[in-house]
Amino acid sequence: MNILIAGIALWAVAHFFKRLAPEMRKGMDARMGAGPARGVMSLVLLGSVALMVIGYRAAPTDFIYALPGWARHVNNTLMIFAVILMGMGKSKGRARAWLRHPMLWGVVIWAIAHLLVNGDVASIVLFGGLGLWALANMLLINAQDGPWQRPEPGPAAGDIKLLVISAVVFAVIVGLHMWLGPNPFGG
Repeated sequence: MNILIAGIALWAVAHFFKRLAPEMRKGMDARMGAGPARGVMSLVLLGSVALMVIGYRAAPTDFIYALPGWARHVNNTLMIFAVILMGMGKSKGRARAWLRHPMLWGVVIWAIAHLLVNGDVASIVLFGGLGLWALANMLLINAQDGPWQRPEPGPAAGDIKLLVISAVVFAVIVGLHMWLGPNPFGG
């Protein structure tokens, strides 16, 4: 469990680093160059994901709550919305102007969806931890950046592109879950 917690902590620290220690981050850019500094931060994030995967797989399966029968269907539906929201952050369509922090809201919905179908301690730590990180990140951004300057809505074609790409990404996620387990549709 310690490896899992370390991975979540490293993920949070790496993401908060630029906002909480901007001078240190600028110093990295000055010493290494912006590209290499981003590369180092990407490696740190990749390392945090590796720690989370290793820690999650190694954690004991101690269940805290039983899963309701309808949770799998709600999970799959919420995941569709989570994927769309995560893509909306980079979308150029009209929907991009609807919501501040769509990618982080996608992480929150992803976390909630997974907490509905995973009642073990490791899942609560992983999905709950990343959901709390996303909420804390939104609060930090709002506090530092002030009121949201709503972007101009783009063309509807951008929303259609978002939905098509989201459908493909969702299908890939489902395929990976079916291959690596667990199957999101049961069985």
